[in-house]
Amino acid sequence: MQYRQLGRSGLRVSVFTLGTMTFGGKGAFAKTGSTDVAGAKRQIDMCIEAGINMFDTADVYSSGVSEEILGEALKGRPQEILVGTKARFHMGPGQNDAGSSRYHIVSACEASLRRLGRDHIDLYYLHEWDGQTPLDETLEALDTLTRSGKIRYAGVSNFSGWHIMKALGTAERNRLIAPVSQQIYYSLQAREAEYELLPLALDQGLGVQVWSPMAGGLLSGKHRRGKPEPEGTRQLAQWNEPPVYDIEKLYDVVEVLVAIGAERGVSAAQVALAWVAHRPAITSVVIGARTDAQLADNLKAAELALSAEEMARLDKASAPPLIYPYWHQASTSSDRLSAADLLLLGPSIKTA
Repeated sequence: MQYRQLGRSGLRVSVFTLGTMTFGGKGAFAKTGSTDVAGAKRQIDMCIEAGINMFDTADVYSSGVSEEILGEALKGRPQEILVGTKARFHMGPGQNDAGSSRYHIVSACEASLRRLGRDHIDLYYLHEWDGQTPLDETLEALDTLTRSGKIRYAGVSNFSGWHIMKALGTAERNRLIAPVSQQIYYSLQAREAEYELLPLALDQGLGVQVWSPMAGGLLSGKHRRGKPEPEGTRQLAQWNEPPVYDIEKLYDVVEVLVAIGAERGVSAAQVALAWVAHRPAITSVVIGARTDAQLADNLKAAELALSAEEMARLDKASAPPLIYPYWHQASTSSDRLSAADLLLLGPSIKTA
């Protein structure tokens, strides 16, 4: 297992993180899984044995049950195990039971600590943008939680590029503790993060944790052109994340994954995970599984190093189009581009 520095912080996290959205199975989250405490303990044992030191959850997952199960399953474990959770979404019927106000963030953090049975949260994410709460109020709340010892580091999730830059600028202007990481969706199925979010991470020194690197299971190799949907999948259960805008391109990517997997004697899932883990700016990849067998297979991706030729085949099959202003920059600015610019533009400039 590799360990990487989380952005400009001093925290080192494993290249894979166990995501626990499958813990609990309450309400709509039953579509993703229903792992109980016994199952959670088995999966955590497997992860610790493989070298994982970070476990990720959120208060909204199964209405807090995921945090409760994770907290119970971690009892008696080494103190160096890291836990991340998130807040922003509705956790009750009240007007202030959601959002990123000081009121909600502080109360949500305290509730998460109770459910987790811990005295601090290692990495606390704003789960989504709140365009109605002033950022200085939100960041001051995170600053207070950090200085009081209730959280160690703060991050943001599902923010746009300008949202993040506004947050970083607000933190600097007001001398508040700034986010050190972003948690984003990124996979071979959808590489939109390369337009702004990954270049921003390189430029600003932000850590990056990736959620749903398997595109909700679409990249497992089970979803193939001309074949019926496999039983027991999120798509069949009508879990609508992530959306698919080009099904034929998805099938093209899966064919390359399956082919490389067959050539290497590994699963398509391992290939998909290895690709994400070795992309520029990525700190850690959040993996999760309904079953122990799926988790065991995913964990093997930590040992898989794809060749430059294999990475190029996957890049070509999944490449995002250059939208404006990037196609213009690729054709006119190649003499003065940074490493952050080249993350997206490099392949187009080389082949132009």
